Amino acid sequence: MGRYGVDEAVILYNLNGESNWWHDINDSPLWQDRIFHILTALYGLVAVIALVQLVRIQLRVPEFGWTTQKVFHFLNFLVNGVRGLVFIFRRNVQDLHPEIVRHILLDMPSLVFFTTYALLVLFWAEIYYQARAESTDGLRPIFFTINVAVYSIQIAMWLVLWWKYIPVLVIISKMFFAGVSLFAALGFLLYGGRLFLMLQRFPVESKGRQNKLQEVGYVTVICSSCFLVRCIMMCFDAFDKAADLNVLNHPVLNFIYYLVNSDTQGRKNCKNRR
Repeated sequence: MGRYGVDEAVILYNLNGESNWWHDINDSPLWQDRIFHILTALYGLVAVIALVQLVRIQLRVPEFGWTTQKVFHFLNFLVNGVRGLVFIFRRNVQDLHPEIVRHILLDMPSLVFFTTYALLVLFWAEIYYQARAESTDGLRPIFFTINVAVYSIQIAMWLVLWWKYIPVLVIISKMFFAGVSLFAALGFLLYGGRLFLMLQRFPVESKGRQNKLQEVGYVTVICSSCFLVRCIMMCFDAFDKAADLNVLNHPVLNFIYYLVNSDTQGRKNCKNRR
């Protein structure tokens, strides 16, 4: 009986050791720095790709000014560049006071990220309605109105939190980000799906039809999934301290969350290389 008791204790010890690896990495300053430096490199790479794409398009068609595609790549460069800087100075950011300053630095790129990919949805919507010979005059005002509303609401909550820290308002702010992400996911599904079905009806021999069909389908699935993951993660973040993304001692969770976003942006930029 004694031997079996020792064996069971050894098994339990091994199981506990395997289950604690997550906490060991999260609590290690060395691993915290390593993970955030890896994220810095990944986001820096995506920023460079976006900048190269912007320069290529400008050299190819300089006469068209700031087109939707150029603005998209510029915003991608801006979002990923700022996010990379935040990651490399993550330990300094964590010590900023008041706490709302840290929230603004960590969350502002998410707002610009929403604008960047809402611009892609606008681009697809314009193509869809133009192909159907329908007016697109109201699309851009709607795009600007939605963005002004999103930024105004979030900035108003930040100002209130700066004046007085209200825990309930922090939860509302995170749920607002979750709602914005869900809205973006639905936008991709709606107009990406419509554009995909429209391209399917084109003649098979149409030049570039198959490539465009694959690109639209691929980007629709990836981007809608990305925003849906953001929505779910922000919901957990709002109500579960163990899922908090704005703290330094959750590097593994941050790595998984931001790796999905980095991968999505990198793949989208690579798809635009033509």
